[in-house]
Amino acid sequence: MLQKTRGIALSYIRYRETSIIARVYTEEFGLQSYIVNSVRTARSKNNRIALFQPLTLLEMVVYFKNDRDLHRLSEVKTNHPFQSLPFEVAKSTIAMFVTEILNKVLKEEAGSPILFRFLVDSVLFLEEARMNYENFHLAFLLKLSFFLGFGPESAREFENQLQENSYPFLLDPEMTTALNTMLRQPLGTPIALTRSARNELLDALVAYYQIHIDSVGEVKSVPVLREVLG
Repeated sequence: MLQKTRGIALSYIRYRETSIIARVYTEEFGLQSYIVNSVRTARSKNNRIALFQPLTLLEMVVYFKNDRDLHRLSEVKTNHPFQSLPFEVAKSTIAMFVTEILNKVLKEEAGSPILFRFLVDSVLFLEEARMNYENFHLAFLLKLSFFLGFGPESAREFENQLQENSYPFLLDPEMTTALNTMLRQPLGTPIALTRSARNELLDALVAYYQIHIDSVGEVKSVPVLREVLG
């Protein structure tokens, strides 16, 4: 049955000679995998494979059946072509990290319009931001944790949960202010963090996710993110 849905591209792998299998988080159906034919050829129209770069916002018409793990696309396009996210090093590095996290934590289940709207708004903020996005990945992880069911209510609760699981995280005034601001204020709210504090909080947030979701494991993009953003 043909269905319309919006989606966020997460990743893809090569499939046979000219096709890919794309993982897309959809508004209607949750996490889905789609065969996309004839996109890895010189004759591919309009460079369609670019539609499946990380975090691209998609408008799709799909063939959907509940009993299938792999679906097909009838139509796909984007109404939000990126102008900065894939081309600016800091933004593309953040996108790589966010995509890796989403691939690890999003599950194959029914769609969640509220979570989908949060993800779309976050992607659009990162695409359009000209300043105050150096802490985006940190605030994003904190806010995402609430949708996943384990968001901390305060900096102190975040610290306590880490310490209860033998992770050596100690708050200081700078970190307390930063965490509480990220928890309570919109993305892009200016927050003063030193390079070392930003890296410390990144490691603590990844550990926090590893505590709550077994499938997180090693996050391979962290060293690159630490180097680029600090």
